[in-house]
Amino acid sequence: MAVITASMIKELRERTGVGMGKCKEALEEANGDMELAISNLRKAGMATAVKKEGRATNEGLISVSETPSVIALAEINAETDFVAKNDKFKQFSSNIANEVAATKPASLEAFLLQKYSKDPSVTIDQYRATVVQIIGENIQISRILVLPKAANKSIGVYSHLGGKIVTVAEITGSSKQEAFARDIAMQVAAAAPEYLSPETVPAHVLENEREIARSLTKDKPENILAKIVENRIKSFYDVVCLTCQKYIKDDSISISDLVSKRSKETGEPLAVSHFLRWSVGQE
Repeated sequence: MAVITASMIKELRERTGVGMGKCKEALEEANGDMELAISNLRKAGMATAVKKEGRATNEGLISVSETPSVIALAEINAETDFVAKNDKFKQFSSNIANEVAATKPASLEAFLLQKYSKDPSVTIDQYRATVVQIIGENIQISRILVLPKAANKSIGVYSHLGGKIVTVAEITGSSKQEAFARDIAMQVAAAAPEYLSPETVPAHVLENEREIARSLTKDKPENILAKIVENRIKSFYDVVCLTCQKYIKDDSISISDLVSKRSKETGEPLAVSHFLRWSVGQE
């Protein structure tokens, strides 16, 4: 009996669009022969499922679930925004996020193959396939994330446009600053920073910005050119770095200064340590 690996199951799924559970069964029956497994799936009447599951899924929503130990995110995609607003789709998305939070899977591939806690007779991917049949559109679980909580940090989550955009901000130095962290997450949703701070901007990105500045001001004297370039870099930081951005609720203060102010008020060594910004369909 051939050993059926996760990569084989993933390949078969990508080639056929059939759920991972069925792909695993087909590969086992075909003793690992990929082409035979594809042929058997077609003979078994999976052509309709292949057609449906091959459709593009660019709509959907991002669901969030929280337990005492973790915060979980799950992006669920559908073909149309109409279905993304459907109550059955929303319930499925919520169930998936709850399952991620409860089981803390190591990867999306492992998650799809694990048993669904509310019905252990099916895997998560088989559960998804039943919802596809009920709703009548291709539905995919495109990504998941588990964020562990810790004694010395606060995690703030902000959901925008009904789950089309979900942002997270993590603050170290306290476990009592969730509301403040959520304000920072709101900043991330509105201002869409690319980097946490100037120190985290890759060297090649900075050099590219400097090269652009030089090309725009190449007729200036060298001593003036250097100053112009550095001013451009500072302006670049103000746009792309979270800590340098002006606070959306008070543009007289930067996020870095806002955090320092809150740190002084609370007597805690607060710092923004991480953020993320998910949007539906994001590459």
